[in-house]
Amino acid sequence: MKVNVTSLDGTTGGEVELADAVFGITPRADILHRVVTWQLENRRGTARPTRERSDVARTGKKFGRQKGGGTARHGDRAAPIFIGGGKAHGARKRDFNPSLPKKIRSLGLKMALSSKAQNDGVIVVDSLAVEAAKTKALLAVLSGMTLGRKVLFIDGDAVDTNFRLASGNLMNMDVLPAVGANVYDILNHDTLVLTRAAVEKLEARFNG
Repeated sequence: MKVNVTSLDGTTGGEVELADAVFGITPRADILHRVVTWQLENRRGTARPTRERSDVARTGKKFGRQKGGGTARHGDRAAPIFIGGGKAHGARKRDFNPSLPKKIRSLGLKMALSSKAQNDGVIVVDSLAVEAAKTKALLAVLSGMTLGRKVLFIDGDAVDTNFRLASGNLMNMDVLPAVGANVYDILNHDTLVLTRAAVEKLEARFNG
C-alpha cells in the first residue's frame, strides 16, 4: 500500500510503502474489542477491601456477666455493633488484572493500524520537527493539512520536543512515541499521523 508523504504544512514530498502485513490486514471487531477491554481493565486499580469481623484483631473475652448486668450478653468486641469492630457485609477485594495472549495484542494493534489505513485515516509526514514550541505557530503550520476532529501523532523513538510542547495546550490532539502506540488510542482518534520513523519502528516491531 503506497501513501503520499507530506510535510506538516500539507505539501507533498514523495511516497512511502506501507507493509501489507501491518497496514493491510482485514480488521475483526471481536479482536479489537478484546484488546480494548484488556487495556481499559488494566487501567483500573485494585478495589480495596474492608475488614470484616474475622479480620479485626480484638479480644474475644466475655466482658460482662451472663445475667444480671442489664445488657446483652456479648462475648466478642469484633462484632460490627462496636466501635473498632469489623464491618458487616463489607466490600470484597477485586483485582482487575486480566490476561491476554501476546499474539492477540499484536494482532489487535495491526488491525487497528489497518482499520485507519483502509479508511483514509492515516497521514504520513516527514517529521514532526517545528522551529519553536509555540502553539499559535503550530496551528498555522497545521492549517494546510486536512485533519479530523481528534488527531493522534506518532513519532519514532521520541516525540520532537518543540512539537510536544506546542501541542500540549491543544484539545483533541495527542502525541506518542512509536513504542507507545496502542489499540485504544488509535481507534479513539479520527486521524492517525505517522512520521517516516514511526512507520519504520512499527513495521520493525512486528517483523522483529
